Amino acid sequence: MGTKSMVKWPKQITSSLVERLLSAEKDLDRAISVFESATAEYSNGFHHDQTTFGLMIRRLLSANKFVFAEEMLARMKQEKCDVNEDIFLSIYRAYGRVHKPLEVVRVFRKMKEFECKPTARSYITVFSILVDESHLKMAFTFYRYMRKQGIPASVPSLNVLIKALCKSSGTMDSAFQIFKEMPKRGHTPDSYTYGTLINGLCRGGRIPEAKELLIDMEANGCAPSVFTYSCLIHGFCQSNKLTDAMELFKEMKTKGVDPNVCTYSSLIDGLCKNGHSLQAIELLERMTRKGLAPNSITYSSLMHGLCKEGKIQEAVQILDRMKLQDLKPDAGLYSKVINGFCEAGKFKEAANFLDEMALSGITPNRVTWGLHVRIHNRVVQGLCSLSNHSQAFPLYLSLRSRGISVEARTFECLIQCSCKKGDLHEAARVLEEMVIDGCIPDEEIWNGMLVGFWDRRKVREASELLKAKLIDELQTDLNKSI
Repeated sequence: MGTKSMVKWPKQITSSLVERLLSAEKDLDRAISVFESATAEYSNGFHHDQTTFGLMIRRLLSANKFVFAEEMLARMKQEKCDVNEDIFLSIYRAYGRVHKPLEVVRVFRKMKEFECKPTARSYITVFSILVDESHLKMAFTFYRYMRKQGIPASVPSLNVLIKALCKSSGTMDSAFQIFKEMPKRGHTPDSYTYGTLINGLCRGGRIPEAKELLIDMEANGCAPSVFTYSCLIHGFCQSNKLTDAMELFKEMKTKGVDPNVCTYSSLIDGLCKNGHSLQAIELLERMTRKGLAPNSITYSSLMHGLCKEGKIQEAVQILDRMKLQDLKPDAGLYSKVINGFCEAGKFKEAANFLDEMALSGITPNRVTWGLHVRIHNRVVQGLCSLSNHSQAFPLYLSLRSRGISVEARTFECLIQCSCKKGDLHEAARVLEEMVIDGCIPDEEIWNGMLVGFWDRRKVREASELLKAKLIDELQTDLNKSI
């Protein structure tokens, strides 16, 4: 890493000068070059201190250059530069940001090597990251270790403990027990304490208790945050208590708490689930006017509600709006629109969206495999029902080329569609591929094909089909006897 420095250093290099230059340099490689050249300029000159080392480590961490950041940490030790707790805290938070709690614990254990004694800040930070990443067994073990090391209980540490207990409905009562004992031990619950408990109750479906706790919270002088209100609004919507959710939405605004994206998304979801998708669109417009950008969850809720109510064109407009915002719709969102068109009998439009989905690079994976199979087969069957052979057959070929399973009903529809068109050879091809895939054609399909070839005086083809039919029946009887 790094490039040749273009800095013209003065004879007297100071830590504050290096710090200013590092902060001003936006390019990381150039910043590293500045850092290195400061000590290389004069053989017995400048040596980096906690400030410049710390700044460089934070720059590396912000770019997720963890290996280089830890190498810089090791270099501090080699150059006999004291490492303070703030540098370790930066590393913990950076690893926590990329969801690597085990790396946080590993670095915490290294503090002794650097003769840096952790204070309550380090213990609580590590504990909090373990809880946030749901490493609860390790988190509780770490909390016990922390207490054995003489770190006293405090409101921040108890808040993290309550958060850990709120993650499971089975330990919610234990969280409340700690909450009730806090004042007896000289700790006053704060807004974060109440918010954590309210969130836990809402996730557990205990909405009336959460509402009571909100009242208790305000009575004790703790102002609810947007997070607290959003949790309750989401809880009301999930419990189909839309009126309560809307009242709370109005209440939070009267108390000067501005709704965020989560608040609006929860309300939009609640409105859509209760058949009020047009009202949800009005709320979306209000949200965007306030400068809040809808996210994928917001759009997904809206599209689901609109499709459920048969408002397909409005759902397509939301899909287009989402793409204009550079949010990439996934297979689930496309399937909502495609199924909506299918419900309306508009299979041609549904097929067009299948093509758009493929062109967008959305391919089946382990999670979406079943969804792709369902919507593709449904569209092919629908096109066949409209005798739209020109779209049905190419789509069928696309399914096979991409390895998407073809259902027995789809094969049958295609054969019937090809026979109606008079393309018996194409129908025979589909029939052959149907048998190869292990699907057993019924009597009607066999008879239709035989009559079609016989009427065309295609005796050889008819006899071959009859032979295949007899083999197929023989194999079926054999399987039954086994």
